[in-house]
Amino acid sequence: MKQIQRIVLVVTAILFVSSLSQAADRKPIEVKKDDKCQVCGMFVAQYREWIAQIIFTDGTYAIFDGPKDMLKYYFDPAKYNHAKKQSDIQTLYVTEYYSTKFMAARKLFYVVGSDVSGPMGAELVPLDSEKKAKEFMEDHHGKKVLTFPEIRREDVD
Repeated sequence: MKQIQRIVLVVTAILFVSSLSQAADRKPIEVKKDDKCQVCGMFVAQYREWIAQIIFTDGTYAIFDGPKDMLKYYFDPAKYNHAKKQSDIQTLYVTEYYSTKFMAARKLFYVVGSDVSGPMGAELVPLDSEKKAKEFMEDHHGKKVLTFPEIRREDVD
């Protein structure tokens, strides 16, 4: 009997961990032609090299024309959608500058103050390594390189 209880417990634990990892690994949303930035209202499909997105725990999402607008939303979701809180955010994606692929925003490095502009002007440029970020900063006259946790509201205002 104890053997069966152990097996049930192990299977339950495996299923629980598996469901958590699947929820944490939500894939980026396919951007549609009529998707608008949740901060500025701009249609985003024409700016595929800058698109960013937030996916919420309930499966809904918000699309942005660049990392800067995504971060404005991230710091104050209720300003743009009264039904959302920062704790509702599950996953953030940005388009990495060189590969133009969606990547997990929390794992990238961001160059602030460079001479490269996004759809709305000055932009935080996401890069997938610190080395690339430092080289980009030097080549494009950036002011600083930040990891995601280092980004402050002042960096996006």
